[in-house]
Amino acid sequence: MEAAQEPKMQPTLGLTGVTVNAMALIAPGAFLWITFVVQAGYAYPSGMSMWAGILAALALAFATAVSYAELNKLYPGAGSSYLFAEQAFLNHSTNYRFARIAKFVLGWGSHLYYWVYPGAMAATIGIMIGYIVGNFAPNTINAGTPGPVFMALVAIIAAFGISYIAYSGVRQSTFVNFSINAIQITALLFFAALAIAYRLGHPEGSTGLALDGTKKVLHYAFSGDAPSHTSAWSVVAPHGFSSVMLQATIAIFLLCGFESITSLGEESRNPKRDIGRGVLLSLLIQGLFCYMIEYFAANYFLNSAYSLNDAKGSAAPIGDMMTIIGNALLGGHGQAFMILEAITVFLALIGTTLACMNTGARVTYAMGRDKEVPEHFGILHGERLTPHRTIWTLAFISALFGAYAALYFFAGGSAPDDKTIASLPHNFWYAAGMSSNAYLASLPNGLALVTLISNFGIFITYGLTNVLCMIAYQEHHEFHGIRHMAIPMFGATANLLCMAFYIIGPIEGLGSVKEPLMAVGIAGAWGIYGAFYFIRNSRKTGRATLLAKSPT
Repeated sequence: MEAAQEPKMQPTLGLTGVTVNAMALIAPGAFLWITFVVQAGYAYPSGMSMWAGILAALALAFATAVSYAELNKLYPGAGSSYLFAEQAFLNHSTNYRFARIAKFVLGWGSHLYYWVYPGAMAATIGIMIGYIVGNFAPNTINAGTPGPVFMALVAIIAAFGISYIAYSGVRQSTFVNFSINAIQITALLFFAALAIAYRLGHPEGSTGLALDGTKKVLHYAFSGDAPSHTSAWSVVAPHGFSSVMLQATIAIFLLCGFESITSLGEESRNPKRDIGRGVLLSLLIQGLFCYMIEYFAANYFLNSAYSLNDAKGSAAPIGDMMTIIGNALLGGHGQAFMILEAITVFLALIGTTLACMNTGARVTYAMGRDKEVPEHFGILHGERLTPHRTIWTLAFISALFGAYAALYFFAGGSAPDDKTIASLPHNFWYAAGMSSNAYLASLPNGLALVTLISNFGIFITYGLTNVLCMIAYQEHHEFHGIRHMAIPMFGATANLLCMAFYIIGPIEGLGSVKEPLMAVGIAGAWGIYGAFYFIRNSRKTGRATLLAKSPT
């Protein structure tokens, strides 16, 4: 009787399939809604440089995307940067001895990205649902300040629900992502067109619609709290190098994900051809086209009646804008317009969380298969052919991060004043995460902290991958000075500079202090624990940390 064969992933994806999976993680409809909150609040008032900050992050992302595409030509597989690190060093005449260390460092560091990012997404789902419910049941949930307990509970449900889709298989995930992308891009362009039209009809200094604390349009207003953009040029202007860099450290959260499909090498029919193209196509469509349009429109909308300060104090400034636009341009149906757009955002959030879970699970699966993390992470489900144990572990971690980020969404710079707190419903949904202004202001903002931890992991992963591209092609016959040296060097330097701004920003008094420094501390602790685990695991398994001789 023949021995049962170990389950293997099946190649089912073409160029469209891999591109759609990457586009799902760079979900513009989702991130316009959620990241605008962090960019306006955590980095206030550098939010005036929001568009320029995204452009800077986009330059960094394109340089890194080129490195991923070039590396995938040499080493297609299931491990993304983790696989690239090992192969780049193994195929080097002198640096081969560091192959195992290199792949572990990159795989371990990337967990700060892939295992934290879904938690931030789960939290934002909770925040968005809280905002929507508050519009229908204001006596139970305040739309502007949704109940932290309610948002945390939704985040937990979202983490496990989306994990189930990932557990079901990549083909099901691809179908979901394709549908979501088509819907959200259409909705995005419609909102952008209306936002620009509204602002053209309401130049700076004119009377515009304003919202009260219940987030219902009640009155016209002439003068809101500054700042706001006085012209289209003000939207695209940098407003200072430091402000742009501070915004870029947040904006990478919008753009990350183009590399996710490099983990689908074993599920792609032609990985050497399609995955590299998919990486660049996804960033071109979602980043350069969609993000630049939508962030211009949203920032151009900011006016004297609804300024950056108003956006800073809202749980969903994009939802506010949609309500105002709908009332002004769609016959008074502002709330209905906001709800319809919110549904597309909700779908986009599912897609981006799903795509990251698929990528993170496969990186950990590759490490488990190599026995660099516990071996049970390297096992596939017998029927669904997915790394199920990794997925469910990631679901639990995502639920923890998501619940924390939602519970303390109104901490730090987003802490409401005591008068606002006193006016909130007194029920179970406000039993935690909502005390006095002084106490909340003393804590780090939960969503900002989780986001910055994830972003630090992104910069580590992207920066090292650019270095890998230079190493991999250093002795290769296809070496090209621009693609394999100049562009990766720029990418590595830009990622390092963004990491440095986690410390430079607080020193210069830019933005909040607690969140970036705590993110650096947590990243450092994760690195120290990784070094300890690597040494202990090497002794336990009897493997050398350095290769003694060059592989054939």
